[in-house]
Amino acid sequence: MKPFEYVQARDRDDAVAHVRNARSARFLGGGTNLVDLMRLEVETPDTLVDVTKLPLHDIEDMADGGLRIGAAVTNSELAADHRVRERYPMLALALLNGASGQLRNVATVGGNLLQRTRCDYFQDVTSACNKREPGSGCSAIDGEHRNLAIFGWSENCDATHPSDMAVALAALDARVLVHGPAGARVIPMPGLHRLPGDEPDRDTELEHGELITGVELAPLPAARRSTYRKVRERASFSFAIVSVAAAVDVVDGEVADVRVALGGVAHAPWRARVLEDELAGEPADGRHVAAAVDAELAHARPLRDNAYKVPLARAVTLRTLLDLSEASSRW
Repeated sequence: MKPFEYVQARDRDDAVAHVRNARSARFLGGGTNLVDLMRLEVETPDTLVDVTKLPLHDIEDMADGGLRIGAAVTNSELAADHRVRERYPMLALALLNGASGQLRNVATVGGNLLQRTRCDYFQDVTSACNKREPGSGCSAIDGEHRNLAIFGWSENCDATHPSDMAVALAALDARVLVHGPAGARVIPMPGLHRLPGDEPDRDTELEHGELITGVELAPLPAARRSTYRKVRERASFSFAIVSVAAAVDVVDGEVADVRVALGGVAHAPWRARVLEDELAGEPADGRHVAAAVDAELAHARPLRDNAYKVPLARAVTLRTLLDLSEASSRW
């Protein structure tokens, strides 16, 4: 690991100023991803700005019935909060599926959103990777891409976003609160994370020096009947091959509201808008649900070795939606 300066931020403006003034500076929360990348010399910041002492540790009820979650709340705290379990079970389940208990006790909400891909070529500094070194090429396109993207990839990058929590937040239309050199702003989800396009080195829409300070969740009746399912290569804390965050509200046998996001299939959490549009207002039966899932997956573009993800995504999404539809109709 290369030498770096360590600074503990006094407040939000102090944190932002330290990072803004040093091009390779990084904010440090739990460090469960950043420190690993520093050991690999994938990330080589000259300054780490510790933001763990900032007053961003609360989970607060909002006046409209939603929740405001501080960026420094740990994954364990958020998954265990009774309001999250009751109002947004998909989020609690995504967090519990995301890592070991030890990591959840340290990892923060803000850091979880900013996880970088686990693509082997990104983590290997001897390989060509446009995400790590723009213009060097993408080794994954013609190389080992079995677990990589089937949606939204470009010739410059086929990486997938690793966060489980972000998939649930994308399905829930979360609002990400940001504080930066120009002041405060709000970034909707989906919308925080980028598809690779011609700039695969940019994971998010954040500008340099912008700090995530929290996440807001609106009150969503359908979210009370939601879930998160994850397919992985081993039953420990592996990253998703395919995952689905879904909520369905059925009224008089018809789908009144449906929200679906997929993980493990794109450079960003993949909101299944085509599926949602196809299923809204339709009967909550197997034929209509399957047709909506197939309409979404018709837009997949698998590579040589990851076409298996298409039927896998179909199976897990279809089963999840049918189970939720049955539960919702009995509610």
